[in-house]
Amino acid sequence: MKQLLLSNWHAMRFIRLAFALFLFFQAFETQEWFLVAFGTFFLIQAIFNTGCGANGCQIPKKKVKDY
Repeated sequence: MKQLLLSNWHAMRFIRLAFALFLFFQAFETQEWFLVAFGTFFLIQAIFNTGCGANGCQIPKKKVKDY
């Protein structure tokens, strides 16, 4: 778990983190509390490195063994 949180930080993770913090700040400033839900969504994506990458949302193909 520690390795998941502390490794493989790339530009998209930083962008998601920055956008989450921006949404939290805007929710506090404007008192539009539904923005906290969107901020939480992006924060979870940034912390756990989930979401679609540059290749899009696809399931990796399973390698077939030849017998």
